[in-house]
Amino acid sequence: MNQDWNLYRSYLAVMTHGSLSGAARDLGLTQPTLARHIDQLEQVLGLGLFLRGPSGLSPTEAGLALRPAAQAIEAAALAFERAAEGAGQKGAAGVVRISASEVFAAERLPALLRDIRQQYPQITLEIVATDHVEDLLRRDSDIALRMTAPEQQALIARRLGSVRLGLFAHPDYLARRGHPQTPKDLADHDLIGYDRWTPALRRMLAEIPALTRESFALRVDHPLVQLAALRAGFGLGICQVQLAFGLEQVLPDTIRIDLPVWAVMHEDLRQNAACRAVFDALVAGLAGLA
Repeated sequence: MNQDWNLYRSYLAVMTHGSLSGAARDLGLTQPTLARHIDQLEQVLGLGLFLRGPSGLSPTEAGLALRPAAQAIEAAALAFERAAEGAGQKGAAGVVRISASEVFAAERLPALLRDIRQQYPQITLEIVATDHVEDLLRRDSDIALRMTAPEQQALIARRLGSVRLGLFAHPDYLARRGHPQTPKDLADHDLIGYDRWTPALRRMLAEIPALTRESFALRVDHPLVQLAALRAGFGLGICQVQLAFGLEQVLPDTIRIDLPVWAVMHEDLRQNAACRAVFDALVAGLAGLA
């Protein structure tokens, strides 16, 4: 039995997303191509892997049972790719994909990336600006800058420092509405916060127990939009202290959040000259982050 690895990859993507549309977006394929991959794999194996229904695809018992073996094949294939990339390189050249939070990618990284490019002109940099944790084992990114400690095995991790957040507002807003003196006073203000129940929202509500999701006058899950609203004088919101240009901190002794920042890379990429060069440059450039 000699199947194309792409068939297994398509099967795993459908297992993860539960639909052809979500899996197709993840893999950058069309839905008909993905459906053809699933049909081909089922024919080769002689098994039905999914039940088709109006709400999407749900795995059969066979589909569930084969998932660990397919994941092992995926891990081996990706390890082979990483090793091949490292073996084929003669210097720091190629494409390096970095993931970081939206705010970090927009406000902290550009100058450092400029310096890396000047030092390594043969390296092309790709940035994934997302507040979701990218799976480095699946090569969603080569390097990740995270504000949570890595939990997966086989990763190289370096703690860079921490980012301090506080509650801020534009001076114009505070001139209109006054300065809150206690957390309870926040109930009388326009607050900027998150919409969906994300780790960021849970952390925010844990630090300010007087708040609930319904407390927010503006709910948006994109931190860059929150920052823009703060700078426009919409209301009060959480912001990185070092990015609060032109803003005033509110309740600084009461509301203070410190987030650790980690640089993370798969251990197999140590043999990849480009990835190692970028990883080391990021660690050096962001060391002592505060």
